[in-house]
Amino acid sequence: MVGQRKTLEVQRGIDKANVLIEALPYIKTFAGKTVVIKYGGAAMTDEALKRSVALDVILMRYVGMQPVVVHGGGPEITRAMEQAGLKPTFISGFRVTDRETMKIVEMVMVGQINQELVALINSSGGSAVGLSGKDGGLIRAKKAGPVATAEPPAGSVEPEVDLGFVGEIIAVDERVLLALERDGFTPVVAPTGVDEAGVTYNINADLAAGAIASALRAEKLIFLTDTDGILDKDDSLIPTLNRQRVEQLVVDGVISGGMLPKVRACLAALNNGVEKTHIVNGTIPHALLLEFFTSEGVGTEIVG
Repeated sequence: MVGQRKTLEVQRGIDKANVLIEALPYIKTFAGKTVVIKYGGAAMTDEALKRSVALDVILMRYVGMQPVVVHGGGPEITRAMEQAGLKPTFISGFRVTDRETMKIVEMVMVGQINQELVALINSSGGSAVGLSGKDGGLIRAKKAGPVATAEPPAGSVEPEVDLGFVGEIIAVDERVLLALERDGFTPVVAPTGVDEAGVTYNINADLAAGAIASALRAEKLIFLTDTDGILDKDDSLIPTLNRQRVEQLVVDGVISGGMLPKVRACLAALNNGVEKTHIVNGTIPHALLLEFFTSEGVGTEIVG
């Protein structure tokens, strides 16, 4: 029995070594490369998944990669609004953001979620620094224009709705991110932006991640979601898509809702020098490592 247990232990050790050997060419490929991760969905609320993501990011940094994390916070913002007696309103997928809502957005995303994620990475052995889009002029924005709605608010005859303090990204000043990367830190970004007058805006996290990936000429842009990736009309995973196929799926209504900003961010990033974009299931433990360091990968890859 002792000899048999010893043999099993040796075999487990060999299996672990084989995993490392499989990862070796991918580690070599991505060493020194910047990757942008949009962190959202269940991976932000499930404690085990939160730790899984943090450990993945730390390992990526230790093997020479340059991860940048951009996070959302939609469900947490909604809960905070409801606790404050405010009713969340969404038009065409965007949160209508009045002055009181903007205060809650900053409080939750910058003061709570961002700091919790930074603390988790740091307490797990990494070195992270939290930023908002206002820090170092990282995200320069302007007020987004009104959006069309098929169901105007009661009493309104306007076909378009003012979103309030929702911003459109004008530019990303990547210098603060590059400085942090050079000094060995992992930037963790809360997606707010500021205009020339100092007004703060709520920025869609998917679009912010795409803009940051473009500014950094990232090797990869990855979105963590609650689905396996982009699914066809039969709910089967589509492993790879090109621009033409994506646009057709949007027209057909297969890609809709919360997936739309993600695919738009992917296409914009590909236009601006990002090599590859992926939409993966963040409910799978260590999904980032599976995507980067295994031959199979996970999720949907969108290519130019």
